[in-house]
Amino acid sequence: MNYKNFPMVSKIMFGRGSFNQLGDILDPKRLNTKAPFIFYVDEVFKGNAWLTSRIPLSYNDKVIYVSSDQEPKTSQIDALVEEIILTQKEMPSGIIGIGGGCLLDIAKAVSIMLTNEGKSEDYQGWDLVKKPAIYHLGVPTISGTGAEVSRTTILTGTERKLGINSDYTPFDQVILDPELTANVPKDQWFYTGMDCYVHCIESLNGTYLNAFSKSYGEKAFELCKEIFLSDTLSKEESQDKLMMASWHGGMSIAYSQVGVAHAMSYGLGYLLGTKHGIGNCIVFDHLEEYYPDGVALFKQMKEKHDIQLPQGICANLSDEELDIMIDVALSLEPLWENAIGKNWKKTITREKLKSLYQKM
Repeated sequence: MNYKNFPMVSKIMFGRGSFNQLGDILDPKRLNTKAPFIFYVDEVFKGNAWLTSRIPLSYNDKVIYVSSDQEPKTSQIDALVEEIILTQKEMPSGIIGIGGGCLLDIAKAVSIMLTNEGKSEDYQGWDLVKKPAIYHLGVPTISGTGAEVSRTTILTGTERKLGINSDYTPFDQVILDPELTANVPKDQWFYTGMDCYVHCIESLNGTYLNAFSKSYGEKAFELCKEIFLSDTLSKEESQDKLMMASWHGGMSIAYSQVGVAHAMSYGLGYLLGTKHGIGNCIVFDHLEEYYPDGVALFKQMKEKHDIQLPQGICANLSDEELDIMIDVALSLEPLWENAIGKNWKKTITREKLKSLYQKM
């Protein structure tokens, strides 16, 4: 057996207020005065001096605000890379992503595409990236996606929604500052937190499970139950613990994989533009057949926090549209193999997926 030699984030800073030290971290990484740091920041923070005033800008450094209303597209990444090439005299010293999973994925993808030729959709898949990315740093402002620690950057291309999964994708540095998650709206907090919860359930119930994945998955699962079902945590404790649950949930799939919910939510994301966190929730709500205990607990969490999921989003889709989603879902073979086993094609038929989508 050949074991995979996975990279991890090499440096991590954790603590309330740690974002204030971003300048100290970046200074030694500056290549020269003409090689800027490019900061991709969620547009929601535009005009928010509490955060933006602490972004350490020098020389030709640039802040680019990006909307996270839609998840990253390969065309968007290609445009951002082209903008850097056309406007900067030298390769940037580094790329910094500040925001949720969308912004972190954008930072990872741009840093890869600055050193690899062609279009970003050419690298959607597993281990297709040939050259190391430039220095990239992530600052999550919402917890749950695991994008801060994962070796993938999820992009929607012309033909599919699929990550650039590579050894060069993980960040060189991450700053985990729970204070930055203080003003996340309740629904978004829940949906993104459930992304972490679903990571745990899919990893812990998968055929790829091993002691490495299990140790991280069990810790994240334990934290999620405490955060979403108990009444004992202060707001600050909940923020701190969800940030660590996200980290552990992301790590739990490093040597494992996700499963049915992720495969099917990619279909929703590709065709309907459904964002990943809420998409996972919509799908997971109907997966008792595959994750009975996990779904039962999810429904308890949903009820406790009075979350109303969108209903009937697939009700009026044509057969052709359903086929598009089914094609996207079925293309994610490692996810199905983890969820069902090597013979997954015997039970995961187009008719089965169509019936599941029609419930949503």
